[in-house]
Amino acid sequence: MKFQCSSCGLRMDSLHFKQQGLINPKLTSICDICLQRGEDAEQFANNTVQTFATTLLYSFVGKDGDDKQDPSFFVKKKQSRKFYEGFLQDYDGNSLAQQQLDRKEFNQAIIKSETGVVDFVPNPGLDFNTNLQKLGLQVDFQLNEVDYIDRERIRAKYKYRCQYCGRSGRSVDHKDPVSLSHNNDFDNLILSCSECNRIKSNMPFKLFTELNDQIPEINKQLVKYENTLRSLQEEFEQRRRKIAATMHLKGVVQDPELNAMRKQNKKLQDAIDSLQSDYDSLRKVRENHFVNGWKVAELEKEEDII
Repeated sequence: MKFQCSSCGLRMDSLHFKQQGLINPKLTSICDICLQRGEDAEQFANNTVQTFATTLLYSFVGKDGDDKQDPSFFVKKKQSRKFYEGFLQDYDGNSLAQQQLDRKEFNQAIIKSETGVVDFVPNPGLDFNTNLQKLGLQVDFQLNEVDYIDRERIRAKYKYRCQYCGRSGRSVDHKDPVSLSHNNDFDNLILSCSECNRIKSNMPFKLFTELNDQIPEINKQLVKYENTLRSLQEEFEQRRRKIAATMHLKGVVQDPELNAMRKQNKKLQDAIDSLQSDYDSLRKVRENHFVNGWKVAELEKEEDII
């Protein structure tokens, strides 16, 4: 959920307006960035935030009454507000950046940009890390320090088999995500396929394995699909090479024998495509299982809707 700050004019996640109170949480009329800049929330009205605070039995810190019809926002240009909003969203959704960069430090960099102390406005044409650097902030996004030899040791140890689904794999995965644990020790490494590595992402190892243990039959089917497709594709390639060799020996491109061979290979390709489609559908179902399971686990941690 997003609110618009009555001071700077930025639309941002509700977490920027929420503070802990003695009994109930408080919602402020302006964002935490403006508060850090020294603005007084009680000097600003914010009807939307006030309505939510009343409904949720939260305290509201702000001026009573309707918002200004044409407010003079601290960030004057609408385009600049959009740029800041995108940059804030990048930070709010990046756990790695939040671990290394305190929110107050991040907010201070925004303030320096808004006030012109730093002559740079976050640019959506640049990646998140480049924008951070231009604002004088540093985040290490390369925490994976496993060298080549250790990677090969892991691959040999697990015989190039994904330890999650059983398919072939070469991706050395951190059980506890390196972005959260910074742990590159050998006992924190396991082998996975590229698909499981991508799906797991920053998901806790315990949660991922619990969700994975719920679908053993699907994992077995995936292995069967992979093995069958590999065999059929090898057969297709052998037939294709045979057609090429026959063309070379006969010195012709078209004749009844070659056309019959092509027809048979076309049928095999159609069967492979159909099987691949079924395989992709099952992979998508499996991915949704993990994505939804992670969402449920995260939602269960949240105590409030704002």
